[in-house]
Formats: sequence, structure tokens, C-alpha cells
Amino acid sequence: MAKIKITQIRSKIRRPEDQKLTLEALGLRRLNQTVEHEDSRVILGMVEKVKHLVRVEKQ
Repeated sequence: MAKIKITQIRSKIRRPEDQKLTLEALGLRRLNQTVEHEDSRVILGMVEKVKHLVRVEKQ
């Protein structure tokens, strides 16, 4: 499977609790942190929920 890089570019302060939990589930704990995940439907759904807080790069 292909990999994607997800970088948190905006703060989770003053965001709804479900968005905060989604960022945590993706492994993003702080600003400008980058994680790699497999390009699966589950991960892409989570990214879609917080797309305004993250940047996604395909590899």
C-alpha cells in the first residue's frame, strides 16, 4: 500500500472534542509534528474530518 505523510499545521485549541480525539488517534500530539500512515480508507476518513488542521502529502 501507498504511504501518506500527515502534518499538523493548525492548533487543536478551541476545537470540538471529536476533532481533538481524531488528531490523537492519528498520532498527532503537537503542532508541526509529522506522522506516516498507510493510505487506507479509515485513515483517509480521519484526515477528512480534520482536513482544516493538517496537511497531507502522498508518497
